[in-house]
Amino acid sequence: MPEPATILVLGSGAGALYLRFLRKRYAEFKRAIDILLALPGLLVAAPVIGVLALVVKLTSRGPAFYRQERVGKNGRAFKIIKLRTMVQNAESKSGPVWATANDPRETPFGSVLRRTHLDELPQLWNVLKGDMSLIGPRPERPVFVEKFKKEIPNYVERLAVRPGITGWAQVNHVYDQTIEDVRQKVAFDCEYIHRMGWGIDIRIMIATAKRMLGRKGGPVGSRTA
Repeated sequence: MPEPATILVLGSGAGALYLRFLRKRYAEFKRAIDILLALPGLLVAAPVIGVLALVVKLTSRGPAFYRQERVGKNGRAFKIIKLRTMVQNAESKSGPVWATANDPRETPFGSVLRRTHLDELPQLWNVLKGDMSLIGPRPERPVFVEKFKKEIPNYVERLAVRPGITGWAQVNHVYDQTIEDVRQKVAFDCEYIHRMGWGIDIRIMIATAKRMLGRKGGPVGSRTA
């Protein structure tokens, strides 16, 4: 008969393999859900995006849409698309910097878009293309990914899944202002990957909807598994 310790080790290993199998199956199923939700979502949102894009053009100089290189699943780069919320060439003098709450580079209408998260609506196209998911870690710019990979040991773990329009870190934390903020968000992202499934995705969707409606509330979860 195997010793109890041996049974525990083998059982733990089998359990871990089973959990990985379930997460892989869910990831595949999640892609189908992304398409089924993003396609009608984009069709419904298209008129709204059109009106918002027109207001952006009429209220500030520059293009209505903003494209920026981000890092996606397994480190693959792609162009994210958003409604422009900042002045044109916002980083021409400063270089790449973090966006913050009440960012002085925001246009007046851009502040409204960012507060309501309506600037994110065009990313439904990124979801349909397969660059992103509806839910997952937010995609970061290459320059910051390289920086954080050096400063945060487990940062690359968040690149194991498609990035999302919203995520566990976004409903549990604030804008990144310090490297400690990034560490906390990475912890939430890794927790999400570990727990990825129906339950946590529904909680994120509900919390995101509340934020878009202006009912921020408090964090919806902790970093415990």
